Amino acid sequence: MVDLGIAGKVALVTAGTKGIGLGIAHALAAEGTRVAVAARTEVDVKRTAESLGGLGVVADLLTEAGCRRAVSETEHVLGPVDILINNLGVRAGSSWADTGPAEFESAFAGNLGVSARMTQLVLPGMVERGWGRVVVIASVYGRESGGAPAYNAAKAAEISFTTSLAREVASQGVTVNCVAPGSILWEGGGWYRRQQADPAGID
Repeated sequence: MVDLGIAGKVALVTAGTKGIGLGIAHALAAEGTRVAVAARTEVDVKRTAESLGGLGVVADLLTEAGCRRAVSETEHVLGPVDILINNLGVRAGSSWADTGPAEFESAFAGNLGVSARMTQLVLPGMVERGWGRVVVIASVYGRESGGAPAYNAAKAAEISFTTSLAREVASQGVTVNCVAPGSILWEGGGWYRRQQADPAGID
């Protein structure tokens, strides 16, 4: 395993109890970071924190108060956030026919809105310390066709947000990067449910 040189750093993973977020949290823990996961389902948060030997914060990240709670509890228990993983994603609508203003607002608030808010809460400290890592989990659908229109547009906005912010803070010791994965098979996820419903068709 490559040593990423982040042992002892404090990492906060949003929506870190399932799927990609959970995988990231475990990978960070394996690197020796002190990991906090934030999500709104208490049982999942507790289970994940125990498995990581880290901190679990129960918070509704779709609200400003929830985002502030995630950061403040992490900093109170573990210390200033060095690594932020913006993993939370919200889908809204499935086609142009059923996607109106409310669906677009929901998608942007739950994707770009949360990523921007969380980043704004931890970025000043990163800049002050001269070291920080921000990773935004977007989607391949932010660059390619397919998926749901509102979700695609919100993920494209996250990609643009990342590149813009990266240029602004790179000289201050903070890197900002975006990962745009495709569909991921994990227990309980969309592909998992489709596989369970049609095991012969999806192997």
